[in-house]
Amino acid sequence: MLDRTYLRENPEEVRDALDNRGADVDLDEILEIDERWRELKARGDELRHERNQITKEIGKLVAAGKDEEREEAIRESKELKSKIEDVEDEAAGLKDELKERLLEVPQIPHESVPLGIDERHNVEDRRWGFDELRVDGDDEITPHYDLGEELDIIDEERGAKTTGSGFYFLKGDGARLEHALIQFMLDLHREQEYVDVFPPVPVTSKSMRGTGQLPKFADDAYRLGGDESEYEDDDLWLCPTAEVPVTNMYADEILLQDDLPLKHQAYTPNFRREAGEHGTETRGIVRVHQFNKVELVNFVEPEDSYDRLEGLLEEAEDVLQRLGLPYRILELCTGDLTFASAKTYDIEVWAPGDDMDDGPEEGGRWLEVSSASNFEDFQARRAGLRYRPERHESAEYLHTLNASGVAIPRVMVAILEYYQNEDGTVTIPEPLRPYMGGQEVIEGHEKVGESALGAGERE
Repeated sequence: MLDRTYLRENPEEVRDALDNRGADVDLDEILEIDERWRELKARGDELRHERNQITKEIGKLVAAGKDEEREEAIRESKELKSKIEDVEDEAAGLKDELKERLLEVPQIPHESVPLGIDERHNVEDRRWGFDELRVDGDDEITPHYDLGEELDIIDEERGAKTTGSGFYFLKGDGARLEHALIQFMLDLHREQEYVDVFPPVPVTSKSMRGTGQLPKFADDAYRLGGDESEYEDDDLWLCPTAEVPVTNMYADEILLQDDLPLKHQAYTPNFRREAGEHGTETRGIVRVHQFNKVELVNFVEPEDSYDRLEGLLEEAEDVLQRLGLPYRILELCTGDLTFASAKTYDIEVWAPGDDMDDGPEEGGRWLEVSSASNFEDFQARRAGLRYRPERHESAEYLHTLNASGVAIPRVMVAILEYYQNEDGTVTIPEPLRPYMGGQEVIEGHEKVGESALGAGERE
């Protein structure tokens, strides 16, 4: 969350930042609540001081034997006590309300972030891998959802049967490719000096608030239990991203300067209530409710965070470069930033199999596979993440950053389409072959069951 003092002392700057984001936040009302809370706090201090003075006077009156005046002073003290309690109760209520309202205020964009309303105003920074493409727009590329069905490595129909739309099975070489990608990424990021973390998948509401998923994105997350469940009191959510548990590992703790920068990576399954909006977004594994990814989370000193953002971006890019997958880097505009981010770069891989009118001149489309973000101290304030610059100095809020390294289903889409061969097989990128027993090509599998038979054969 934002520093309350900063918000109070820079209301116009905050208001402009909220307008640039397109955020619907009543800043004036929040400032009014804050002002009323401060007035009550000051009034409470005055009343306590007044009561303390009367208490001292009571002692003198007792010593002087002035019983009538003593009784009057005791009566005044009781009245003041009642007033103090009323003031403190009102102040406590306003403090809780203010805290909840501040949770609704998004991060202030960094001054370098381009202005814009939505994704149309994002700025392309650079492209990689388009000098010598393996395929181009003239090639007949089968979209991954059709190819996955033909090779029998992606089974959406049975996924929908067992769980619902937006879920799928990976089978045979499809499952092996997924495992290979996970292990490849983990090994690569260890080379980049990341420390492995294998976190719990369920997370509490406190943790979700700490990273900014709550209250803003409650409708996009899966909550465990429910009104008709015997576990309705469980305060747990299925992890929407490993950013949540890993960032909150150190919640309400004080790290030392020698601990920083601290770099963690974590593989988890992730769960989100995402649904396709149009066309083929409802097919395939681009937009699904469960997906795997390796998350990169960084904890750094404030003065180092923007240099670290550039380094984090390069570390995520390294995945696609080693796999030989063409991609581009976008700098997100103010209106497209996530709730907690001060600055974000998106990495979008090129998938040539489906022309969605948003791809490069070679056709195909862009798929976001990573967002590298600097949250500055926004998450740290919510989660209580601090560090001590020197052992004798006061603790300060550190800065947090993260990036996906990278979202695996969409990388798989790009591999199936970009490395597709004319005969319908798929060449496995060289860095993944050691993780697949040296296998070089995905040729597919024979389907099972009556559904694999033609109509004549079933009869």
